[in-house]
Amino acid sequence: MIGRREFVVGIGSAVAWPLVVQAQRLGRMPRVGVLMGWIENEPEFRSWLAAFVTEIARLGWVDGRNVRIDVRWTNNDNDRTRVFAKELVELHPDVILVGTNLATSAVHHETRTIPIVFSPVTDPIASGLVESFPRPGRNLTGFTNGEAALGGKWLQLIKEIAPGIMRAGAMYNPDSAPSVDFLGPFKAAAQSLAIEPTITPVRNDAEIEEAIDSLGRDKAGLVVLSDAFMGGHRAAVIAAATRNKVPSIFDVPFFPREGGLLSYGPSFADIFRRAAEYVDRIIRGEKPADLPVQAPIRYHLAVNLKTAMAFGLSVPNTLLVSADEVIE
Repeated sequence: MIGRREFVVGIGSAVAWPLVVQAQRLGRMPRVGVLMGWIENEPEFRSWLAAFVTEIARLGWVDGRNVRIDVRWTNNDNDRTRVFAKELVELHPDVILVGTNLATSAVHHETRTIPIVFSPVTDPIASGLVESFPRPGRNLTGFTNGEAALGGKWLQLIKEIAPGIMRAGAMYNPDSAPSVDFLGPFKAAAQSLAIEPTITPVRNDAEIEEAIDSLGRDKAGLVVLSDAFMGGHRAAVIAAATRNKVPSIFDVPFFPREGGLLSYGPSFADIFRRAAEYVDRIIRGEKPADLPVQAPIRYHLAVNLKTAMAFGLSVPNTLLVSADEVIE
């Protein structure tokens, strides 16, 4: 059953291939482990899991009927991550779905045989998770959270909405996600836009506030790199950015929905829907080494007009027209 809380999905019908039917006759129901590397009580993160569960049901797998789904949430805690990774592996599931680099590495540390689908991670090749995108090798495959070029795209969007900035910081937590692959394009974009780049690693709210206070004094912008830690600590980012009127961009839309300026990044719900297909294919007998790693295909741009007005910024019409979500 799903995790330690009941998660009911009442759609879909059981569709099983002969191999699965035979396993059920022998008394064994296919089992899927899920390790979510985010905070459980956040509606946005839970919506990603819901997208997976809905899609896996559409593909014929209904929890409690013909598959067991065991979910654990790390709540951005390193100790919980290691404990739950070991716990899920000891359940001997047919496949484990896992989100974030930290959680994926923890599960991979526990098993080299159980198939793992990551959804998503940053730069799985540099992280040592796969050998290549077309042929992942080993027991892992899955989805990335975007191309490294996003580092430059984020800065371009900040410059478009705040053309007067001369300096910009790139903020991330080096302990929770290897976001450094975005830094090269970020620096390149800064040079082309005549902006002084600043790299700002942070590990707690105090360091977040100190870094943004510094950017505020310089009337600078802020790029918050893709990082589960930063998502969990976005309240501190939004509060400090608002207090200092620092134009900031994030990769997930809950940032502008909660008062941040704007966001641009992949649709994580769509990534989790696509991950359900890989989980389905692995349950039915395919190997992760034969399933190519995929990049996002849907992106989401959100802009908070109220925040822009409070910062004294005018949002260009071109940006408003291309936005998927405008918060007023």
